This record gives sequence, C-alpha cells and structure tokens, in this order.
Amino acid sequence: MRATASDARAGADPGGKHVDELPVRRSGGDSFGNSLAQSIIGLFKTEVIKFLGPWRSMAQVEWETLQWVRCYNNERPHSAIGHRPPQEVKETFYEQINSREKAA
Repeated sequence: MRATASDARAGADPGGKHVDELPVRRSGGDSFGNSLAQSIIGLFKTEVIKFLGPWRSMAQVEWETLQWVRCYNNERPHSAIGHRPPQEVKETFYEQINSREKAA
C-alpha cells in the first residue's frame, strides 16, 4: 500500500509509520513501475509457472494464477510494510481513518 498526497493531508498513519517514511505513489508508465512489475512477474514465474508446471490447460494456469494473487495480497508478508500482508495493512489504515473521523 502506498501513501498519497491526500493521505498525508489527512494525517494518515498506516502501519504505525509516519507518512513521510512511506514510499510515494508514482504515476503509471515510469521506470519504477516497470521494474516493480517485472520483479513481481519474475517472482510469479518462479513460484507458479516453473514450480507447478507442466500445465495441462489454460484453465489450470488461470486458476493457479488467481490462487497466487490471492495469497500474495492477503496472506504473504511483505518486508516493505513491516512483514505484514497488504490486506492487513489496508484494513489497519482504514480503521485508523475511521476512528479519527469518529473522534473529530
């Protein structure tokens, strides 16, 4: 999860980190986005395509892809966000925003 300018103005503090410590969201099509995509594609190929193959059908590849993405987003810890899954960080972020809005 990445902080945006509107998050910073709102004083958002996802994952217990100050907004200034979080990576900044970048526009699409830049070299950072491309290298991140290539890194994830390489990880996917290593963990799914090469490890679980050979494949019998395209449907099998699609199913395993969906399972990997679900795990990657909901269960797998990411070092960039404190070794927690992205879904957990997202839920914490919105809980903090909602509690601040109720307090205001």
